[in-house]
Amino acid sequence: MTSPDVQTPRDSALLRAARREEVPFTPVWFMRQAGRSLPEYRAIREDVSMLESCRTPDLVTEITLQPVRRHGVDAAIFFSDIVVPLMAVGVDLDIVAGTGPVVAHPVRTRADLERLPELTPEHVPDISESVRRLVADLGATPLIGFAGAPFTLASYLVEGGPSKNHERTKALMHGDPGLWSDLCARLAQISLAFLRVQADAGASVVQLFDSWAGHLSRADYLRHVEPHSRSVLSGMAQSHPEVPRIHFGVGTGELLPQMAEAGADVIGVDYRVSLADAVERTGGRYAVQGNLDPALLFAPWDALEQRVREIVEEGRQAPGHIFNLGHGVLPSTDPDVLTRVVELVHEVSRR
Repeated sequence: MTSPDVQTPRDSALLRAARREEVPFTPVWFMRQAGRSLPEYRAIREDVSMLESCRTPDLVTEITLQPVRRHGVDAAIFFSDIVVPLMAVGVDLDIVAGTGPVVAHPVRTRADLERLPELTPEHVPDISESVRRLVADLGATPLIGFAGAPFTLASYLVEGGPSKNHERTKALMHGDPGLWSDLCARLAQISLAFLRVQADAGASVVQLFDSWAGHLSRADYLRHVEPHSRSVLSGMAQSHPEVPRIHFGVGTGELLPQMAEAGADVIGVDYRVSLADAVERTGGRYAVQGNLDPALLFAPWDALEQRVREIVEEGRQAPGHIFNLGHGVLPSTDPDVLTRVVELVHEVSRR
């Protein structure tokens, strides 16, 4: 929902909340809002693979805009996947339905790493084109760009796909810390370059997803992961200081202070931790994003409404609050419920 007096994304409620400024209402967007639960998304993707969809500007533009039209959210999230930049630099991978990203030749040795080049804008001209089209179509509504964090990308590359235990990843991290550090440094360059491409083309906000960081101890995160995420976030701060940075991970309640201090303006909070606790753990110095449990979208409306109201109230304790889910939209979610949640957040938060 864009107010009539908002002329540019920079003036929007979402950008203001990210900058910890006063807002007219709590802004809303949903992780994985672009697709999954929308019948119009499933129709357009019916005969097109995920990776092809992510590299086709016509499809990226339409899919990214669908939830903005449908739900009236306060930002669009760029339709892509965290492995797109890996594919762009030549990694042989595919996104397998029901499984996730699968890497044909996992990275296990230094020779494997040496086959992984740095990312340049020339690798992803379609991404620049898609972002430019979207910015033109969105007008005053912000576009959120995103990338995967080095640890999560490394886990996919080392494991060869999704993993419940990350045993090969942790074995490499501890067994060959030099190779691990060099791999994460290369991935930090790739993630930073991917974010910069999106920001250069007009994205107003960026989010760094560290989907698997919650599988780490605080000590391992600080020693083996945080420096590389910090290099991505600080690199964005240096090159695009006007673009707020959101840092999000799943199951990362014990890591929130460290993830925030790695260079975030906004710390994403999953549904396992209350926003009040997140504000306390991060010293009240950061805007927060979250954190409705996606499963509650299937609850009776009275119960869902109560929880939404509670989250909006908890968010008032933060210097800025962006309403979101505590993880992604589940595919079988009723889109009309998402729309009602957006309307409710706007209604109960209006100043």
